[in-house]
Amino acid sequence: MADGPHKLYGSRFAKATSASVEGFNASLPIDRRLYEEDIAASIAHARMLGRRGIIPPDDARAIVNGLAQVHRELVAGGGPPADASWEDIHTLVEVRLRELVGSAGGRLHTARSRNDQVATDLRLWSRRALCDGIAAVLGLQAALLQRAEDDRGLILPGYTHLQRAQPVLLAHHWLAYVEMLSRDIGRLDDCYARVDVLPLGSGALAGAPYPLDRDFVAELLGFTRVSANSLDAVSDRDFVVEHLAALALIAVHLSRLAEELVVWSSAEFGFVEMDDAYATGSSIMPQKKNSDVAELVRGKSGRPVGALVALLVTLKGLPLAYNKDLQEDKEGYFRSADDSRDCLQLTAEMLATLRVRPERLRAAVSDPLLLATDLADHLTRLGVPFRQAHDTVGALVRDYQGRFADLSSEQLAVYSPRLAEGMPSLSPRASVRSRDVPGGTAPRQVAVALRRARRRHTADAVRLDARRRTLPSVQALAALPW
Repeated sequence: MADGPHKLYGSRFAKATSASVEGFNASLPIDRRLYEEDIAASIAHARMLGRRGIIPPDDARAIVNGLAQVHRELVAGGGPPADASWEDIHTLVEVRLRELVGSAGGRLHTARSRNDQVATDLRLWSRRALCDGIAAVLGLQAALLQRAEDDRGLILPGYTHLQRAQPVLLAHHWLAYVEMLSRDIGRLDDCYARVDVLPLGSGALAGAPYPLDRDFVAELLGFTRVSANSLDAVSDRDFVVEHLAALALIAVHLSRLAEELVVWSSAEFGFVEMDDAYATGSSIMPQKKNSDVAELVRGKSGRPVGALVALLVTLKGLPLAYNKDLQEDKEGYFRSADDSRDCLQLTAEMLATLRVRPERLRAAVSDPLLLATDLADHLTRLGVPFRQAHDTVGALVRDYQGRFADLSSEQLAVYSPRLAEGMPSLSPRASVRSRDVPGGTAPRQVAVALRRARRRHTADAVRLDARRRTLPSVQALAALPW
């Protein structure tokens, strides 16, 4: 591709832009990844212009064929170069188009502004990124569902305040993250609905003085509706904020899971062991096996949170309509979407290869203090008010550290006459079985929850597949009959 001018629209100025300004102003190193979206939107726009007679049909066909050629060249070259002498991806594409088709290429920008062009490109990119994100969440859910299936018979201590609390099924623990991720999918779905709006046709800010068929362009590009206000359409980045907020919560959920994997794989817990492929060694201590992948997943959680805050601060002071500040909407956004996809995939791989150590789980749940609540519940079922039962068992824990089974009837009677009638049969297995309520950790409830989660996972995957089929491709748009 030949070198082009820094600008396509600089005749207003008698003086060249400073070289330092050109470097400062250029966005190609960031927005070059929008080349697929830019070309697809341009093809749809050109087809509409020709169909409506706004430009000669022959010119429209030449533009579409030329854009398809630009696309083939960029794909063959591994994408656009990160050459900052081009102001942005839109300039690079349009200059190359004009080299290929001559003056007809100059008609492409009829009834279009950079403002509605970049807004359209970004929405096209966001839709695909949202689909990719949902697919990655579904991949991690699948790994968690398999773990829950494989680990259904195992019990571990549940924790509050990182202190042992009550026995729970390990499958129940894995399914807790499935629920978090289901909410994440819901947020991504919700965001998609607001991304799915076509801004093209809004012009710079006021619309266009041509008989545009915006609904036709929306249909070609797979948008469900067109924007209602041109001022809002070119300056709206709410959808980026929403997507970043959803990515920030995904990162938080991944960080919580990563933290547990780090803790559980430590010698102090030893509940799990990382596969060698997802752990690293020490540069000085030969015995070390570090959970570096999980730690990096935990560490990267700050990125989308930071990108979200940065964009909110950028947007908060902007008057209508477009302002150059909006060029700063992409770098943190693109990186956050990439990080989220990578972290979801790596976490799924870690879980699939994770080795659970049942003997360490059994040792941990043998702690009699885990059954203190069960003893209080036993007293409550015998008619003792729960607060009184709580105090009674608390005194026993204080004096005997949970060694309830070792106490004689006389010793127990000091704390409660009801206990002198006989101690219940307490065990971790009985404890989890007793919590047989919807959402509880009882095996029957966990089996129900697992089946429900699998059905939901399948439905989400089917919906995602249908949505992906609505996304446009350059090849399909270029091949449409006239």
